Amino acid sequence: MDSWLIWLLILVIGAGTYLMRLSGIQLFGEHGMPPQLKLALRFVPSAVIAAIVVPAIVYGGPEPGLHLENARLLAGIAAAVVAWTTRSVLATLGTGMGSLWLLQWWL
Repeated sequence: MDSWLIWLLILVIGAGTYLMRLSGIQLFGEHGMPPQLKLALRFVPSAVIAAIVVPAIVYGGPEPGLHLENARLLAGIAAAVVAWTTRSVLATLGTGMGSLWLLQWWL
């Protein structure tokens, strides 16, 4: 692929990203965002994290799938329980990584 084509692609993608962000500012800049849209956008970060993490837990690792030999799945469940009960990011990360390391060593 020619280098000029790569630079053209970078410029087009950059301009498209800029125009998408500018359209949101132009659309909601003066009037504010409708309450229904504001409520719906509250759930976007959680949905994005789930979309990234769940496939990595279920299908990642040497033995992908929903079974008890999948250390990532068991560690993810332990981390989810800690996150649900404590609502602490550090406790969730510590539990998830600690249980993953322990389960990978044990299984």
